[in-house]
This record gives sequence, structure tokens and C-alpha cells, in this order.
Amino acid sequence: MSFPVLQIGDLVAPKPIVQGGMGVGISLSGLASAVAREGGIGVIAAAMIGMREPDVAKNPIEANLRALRHEIRKAREAAGAGIIGVNVMVALTLFAEQVRTAIEEKVDVVFSGAGLPFDLPRIFNETCERKKEELKTKLVPIVSSGRAAIVIAKKWLARHGRLPDAFVVEGPRAGGHLGFAPEHIDDPEYALDKLVPQLTEAVKPFEDKAGRPIPVIAGGGVYSGEDIARCLDLGAAGVQMGTRFVATHECDADERFKQTYINARAEDVTIIKSPVGMPGRALTNGFIESMREGGKKPFKCVFKCLSTCDQHNVPYCIASALINAMKGNLERGFAFCGANVGRVDRIVSVHELMTQLQDEFNAFRARQAVAESM
Repeated sequence: MSFPVLQIGDLVAPKPIVQGGMGVGISLSGLASAVAREGGIGVIAAAMIGMREPDVAKNPIEANLRALRHEIRKAREAAGAGIIGVNVMVALTLFAEQVRTAIEEKVDVVFSGAGLPFDLPRIFNETCERKKEELKTKLVPIVSSGRAAIVIAKKWLARHGRLPDAFVVEGPRAGGHLGFAPEHIDDPEYALDKLVPQLTEAVKPFEDKAGRPIPVIAGGGVYSGEDIARCLDLGAAGVQMGTRFVATHECDADERFKQTYINARAEDVTIIKSPVGMPGRALTNGFIESMREGGKKPFKCVFKCLSTCDQHNVPYCIASALINAMKGNLERGFAFCGANVGRVDRIVSVHELMTQLQDEFNAFRARQAVAESM
């Protein structure tokens, strides 16, 4: 027994696993290419990707676009025929420029959330016109409800005559910024097993209009091969996973960042109010506690990375906090994580993780078959 493939248009991933784009700097070319080599879809996170460029403070636009091109090319070279995507948040100041850069570099997929990506088709069309060629990058919005998917699909169809190539539906057990009101995060009505059927139902009329499938990819709290099987049984075509891939040798974060996942207990997971105005799931630490007690880290905004960030009214720079954490300086930042981080107990290779997920998937399917035969 093997995983079913994940097909997005003419793209076929041998395994129905999308590695979530994790910023800042957690999933770059190292992790993305390793996942792609193993048959999944490897994803580079574009957020503050130019953080290591020497001129990032003086020339943030050039530095971030240069770094994005570099990481895409490195990933492509290392991945061979594997599928490489880029995650570009709508809230990024450089959203349009980074999407355009990713398309110019011929990435296979652009994933976009943290807002409704109404402009993705326009940017794609303008890039094709400028390059004077037919580009094939797939455009995949990340949403938290069927309603959001319908709004995006209708806007794209009315304005640009096209529909999304797929949707990722991200549930409230995901890591990082969450597209839910705080009171809905633990509400069973917003759980992934409710959202996936809702999304698959929402896209059906648009599949008829497009004359092709619009696959739904389920993310947020997907941890094991059994979870993958359950999501597929709900109607998803694939899954998005982030937390499991942090605890791999190929993950681009510092080893001290990874070790916070190994050391984490379930009770260490907390919901924070991010400076960008959204709730976020993270591992509690001294930095977070200090901010909750009214502490502030005054800063001069040099990155200008988020269009939704008001530097004069937020207690700290989230870009700096996440960069510090990625580098292992957890006393000056914090680690975003998924709800299942407490289950992570060791660092493995991406190959070993993918093999384990396949074995867990097979074992669950075998148990199902036995139960059905009784």
C-alpha cells in the first residue's frame, strides 16, 4: 500500500504531503529541496528571506528579492525533478514583488495566505506578459473557511477569468499566525474535520466551471500517517505539515531552535497576540512572558516587512524576534509551533520522517481493512 499522489493541474507529487512554508528562515532551500526529493512539495518561506544579506537594512527590497532568487535556485538544483513552492504572505510589504520573483524563477507553486490573495492572478498575468512566455506556476490560496475560498474564487473568476489551482485549508491547530478569532481556536465547530468537508463542498461548483479538479489540502495539526489518512477520508487530496519538518536535520533553523521542539511539553504551547494583530501559536518562554507583563522592546523599523505592522504601537518587532529565534537566540525571541509539538521527541532526516509517515499510513489503512471485514 502506498500514498496516493497529489495532483495539482499537471503537477504530480508522488506523496500527498506539502511541507508548510515556515518563516522566518525555518524553511529555506535546505528543507524544501529535501522534501521535494522525497516526493512531497517542498516550500520556501519568503518572509524576511533576505535577513542574512549585508545590505538588508539599507536596501530591504533588493536584499529580499536577491535572497529569494538565490534560495529558489539552490532548492531547484538540489531537488532535481522534485516540486518546489514558495509561500508569500499577503501581509508582506513586498508581496507583489516576491510573487513576481517566484514566478519569474519558475517555481512550481505559489502558496499565499495571511490575507486574501485577490491580486495573485493579476501579478501572474503581468509577469507572463513581461517575460513574453506562458508560465506554469500554480496559484494556491491558503484559507481558514469555505466562505473565504468562495470569495477568492468569485473574485478571481470575475476579474481574471481563472480559478485557484488548489486551496490549502489551515485549521486552528496550526503553528504561527492563525486566521481565527481567539474564541474560535478551541471551538470544535472550527476543527479541521469540519473545515475540510466544508472546503470540498465549497469548491465543487467552481470545479464544474473550471472543468478540472480543485484539490483541497488540509493543514493545521496534521502530525502522523494516521492523520494523513483521516484527512484524505474527509475529502482532502493532500495535507500540509510544518511542525514535524522542523525536527529534521535538513531544516534550515539553528539546532537550538529545533531543540526547543524536542524539549517542548504540551503545556508549553500558548496563544499569543502578535504585533501584526492576529493570534499566534508559540512555545512560551521568558520573552513572551515579559511582553505579557507589559514589557517593551523599543525598535527602529528597518525591515518594513509587514504592511499591517504599526511600529509606534506594538511592543516589539516580530521580524527581529523570529530572526533571533531562528538563529537560536531564544532569549530575544520565540518559536512558533503547531499544537502537536509536545509529541516531537527526536530529530530525524526528512527521508526517515517520510518513511515513518508512510508506515503509519499503511498501518492505519490495514486496521481499517480489518475493521471493515468484520
